[in-house]
Amino acid sequence: MTEQIKKLWPELDWISDQSLREKTARTWELALERSVLTADDLEHIPFTLLCGPDLKVSFMAHKRCVVHLARESGKKMNQFFGSDLPVNMDVLISGAILADVGKLLEYELDKDGKAFQGKYGQYLRHPFSGVSLAEECGVPPEVCHIIAAHAHEGDLVKRSTEAYIVHHADFMTFEPFRSRLI
Repeated sequence: MTEQIKKLWPELDWISDQSLREKTARTWELALERSVLTADDLEHIPFTLLCGPDLKVSFMAHKRCVVHLARESGKKMNQFFGSDLPVNMDVLISGAILADVGKLLEYELDKDGKAFQGKYGQYLRHPFSGVSLAEECGVPPEVCHIIAAHAHEGDLVKRSTEAYIVHHADFMTFEPFRSRLI
């Protein structure tokens, strides 16, 4: 795992399975290798292109918030529901960290450094490209399922418990921004 990825994602340390932690980190490394975006860009570009040019919340602020919310939700569900609805915390955290990794291929930057949906992103949304990157790095199917099902595409499949958690953590930190436009 590179120092750049450790700095970008200190939450990787929450994944106790070393192999899964490394595969999760490698997926981010691969995405950065193939992207026009840099790790620094992720601290400045908006987390979504759907809320207009005035959105100030960065990609990484949103992503890290989703990971933190998902982790806390998973811990509480394990505390209150136990074996009746167990949450695999490693799968949950890896899936939350990787949910938007495909946006690194979906986004491009214009001459002024503003993010826009590039040609690749017009054909393949980030859940698809994210799964492709993750599978290339050996990420297990239960985590790839979270990547695939975290956005609206997941409304067409039966989500795992971990996928529901990431989906809701993601949307509860997106919908309030989008609703401000209405």
